[in-house]
Amino acid sequence: MAEGQKKYMKKSEIITFGIGLFGVALLTGWMPDYTTTYFADFAFKGKGFDQKTMANIITTVFTVAGFVGAFCELIIGILVDRTKTKIGKVKPWIGYGAVPLAIISMLVFVAPNTSSMTVAVIWMFVIYALYTALSCAVESPSNCFGALCSPNPSERSDAISIASFLRSVGQSGGQVVLPVVGAIMALAMGKQQFKNAEGQGLDLVISTAVCALGMVIFVMIFFANNKERVPYTNEKVSLAESLKLVFTNKNLLMVSLTKFTGFGRGVYGTVSLYIAIYLLGSKGLKLALMLPMGIGTAVGMLIVQQVLKKLSTKQTFLLFCGYGALSLFVLFVVSKSIGFRSELIIPFLIINFFCGLQHGNTNVTPNIMIADCVDEMEWKTGKRQEGLAYAGYGFFAKISSALTKGFGPWLVYTWSKYQVSTDPNVAYMDQSDSTLSKFLIIYTLIPAIFVILQGLPILFYDNVGEKKERITRELAERRAAAADTSAAAE
Repeated sequence: MAEGQKKYMKKSEIITFGIGLFGVALLTGWMPDYTTTYFADFAFKGKGFDQKTMANIITTVFTVAGFVGAFCELIIGILVDRTKTKIGKVKPWIGYGAVPLAIISMLVFVAPNTSSMTVAVIWMFVIYALYTALSCAVESPSNCFGALCSPNPSERSDAISIASFLRSVGQSGGQVVLPVVGAIMALAMGKQQFKNAEGQGLDLVISTAVCALGMVIFVMIFFANNKERVPYTNEKVSLAESLKLVFTNKNLLMVSLTKFTGFGRGVYGTVSLYIAIYLLGSKGLKLALMLPMGIGTAVGMLIVQQVLKKLSTKQTFLLFCGYGALSLFVLFVVSKSIGFRSELIIPFLIINFFCGLQHGNTNVTPNIMIADCVDEMEWKTGKRQEGLAYAGYGFFAKISSALTKGFGPWLVYTWSKYQVSTDPNVAYMDQSDSTLSKFLIIYTLIPAIFVILQGLPILFYDNVGEKKERITRELAERRAAAADTSAAAE
């Protein structure tokens, strides 16, 4: 049977691959947005720090951490490609990095008890930079595994699609954990004591601990059951050669640039908690806000899987970019027409579901494209470098995250004129109508613009159709010949 048709993976491996990505996303999907609100609203409450100064510092912290992450992506990618063990090149990073990542994630929510702005600033920079670096060391290799699980592009695409679906579910997992933890705390502590604990952000700390523990457990399930099956090459490539390989491969560069040109689409996450508080009426109801989008994302991934059977990855990506921008525009128009009152909640949540469909594309299609680019790079050079290929994409993803995490907090805490509560027992204070309107713009119109922009690089992507089929066929022939030569030598 030809390599392009043979099945390599057990059904359980496809599921546990997804479980591993679910576990990683359960924590990393939770951390950025809740770290932002923890730093802004809880970490140094009552210390007398100037609100405007703190807002600017938080914006800078996340921007710098994003660039640290971008640098780490490249370093981790190179190290992954130089890792040669009996269990593979990416599994050691995922399995052995899970516990350190869980520990540093918890330390993010342990702020020093200080009235010194200098100490506070140093702590935020150091702790979040460390978290960013460790998350790269686990998350980037976990994404690489899709290119190593099978040499069959069709089987590989199916595995990536299913795993990406479970990763998407994991990204929303923290939204389920928070209200459950809050409900248990309220039951155990009483309403008033829970309100005081909530005012200090204790529910965020406990919820993060739950997600960190879940991440470790789910990653270990993946680690125990999954195998890497695509043979890696043994050439030692210098940093300069590696970077040249990544940044001169047109198709990989175009896929990576989608993260850069579309960086502003992620600012909705920065404001989503405040949309829940001020539109839906409760922090715990962020689940009610994000669940329809999360379900929409899951459904969107299933739709994308079917669309990919009829259209190329390029056509699919561009189609969903157009749809995504339109759905966000509709959400804005409907929300402004109804106004910020209780009648808006149901239509807002319904349209939010349809907005979520677009994320099915960005969660699935780029990962399939990158795996195809790894094949193309091996076809051209004879070197198979999954770690660096995903690091090239991850580099732009982290640059995008840096810009998003700088742009988002600036929009929320400066442009919208958000007011932070100074009462230790009150988590959030009332906001003006102007601020609420700007929150809506941050959630809809600004992301819509960037959804369109992220599609522009894909206009130049060409690893589809006959070219992709030829690469798969010729790689299979080369591997078979190499195997025969090796067998003859023995």
